[in-house]
Amino acid sequence: MLEIKNLTKKFGTKTVIDDLSMTVKDNEIMAIVGPSGAGKTTLLRCITGLEHVNSGEFFWNGTKFDPAETDQKNTIIGVVFQDYQLFPNLTVMGNITLAPTLVKKEPLSKVTTDARELLKRLGLEGKESLYPYQLSGGQKQRVAIVRALAMSPKILCYDEPTSALDPALRDEVAEIILSLKKQEMTQIVVTHDMDFAQNVADEIKRVEQID
Repeated sequence: MLEIKNLTKKFGTKTVIDDLSMTVKDNEIMAIVGPSGAGKTTLLRCITGLEHVNSGEFFWNGTKFDPAETDQKNTIIGVVFQDYQLFPNLTVMGNITLAPTLVKKEPLSKVTTDARELLKRLGLEGKESLYPYQLSGGQKQRVAIVRALAMSPKILCYDEPTSALDPALRDEVAEIILSLKKQEMTQIVVTHDMDFAQNVADEIKRVEQID
């Protein structure tokens, strides 16, 4: 279970998140919704350690941790970025195996075997040697999800996973998120799409813009 207590984040003198507390239960999906500029993505960046917070505490199963300083060999939180951030010079397999081999020092043979299994689960079998420019938007997103899963995170976070997708692909993403829930993956989804949030989430956290 992830607990966030009294999180505050400022940029200069502007407070973006003010004394926010929330709990994400194991194996559940939390959707974070709110208007543009309310701090949804900033909150996600704080949770994933991409932004340092001004104050607040993070707990995983009762143990305090700092997402910005956690040893990446023991990944708690993985993230799927809105623009996917795949390396254009690497193949699908290269994108997936890079971090587990470099950061976690896992053998390439094991990482490759695990990656093939993940690709198969997400309907990407046979795409291993393709480069990002050869993939559709939906395929890039699934590769980004596989890349995050390859680090064996306890929680998987998504930043606006449906923002650039048509309705059919939006439904596909919902199916993937719900299938991962069946595999007991705890997930956090930042989205402006309330219908999508209601379709996938066990709980919805609404954030409001601070005047």
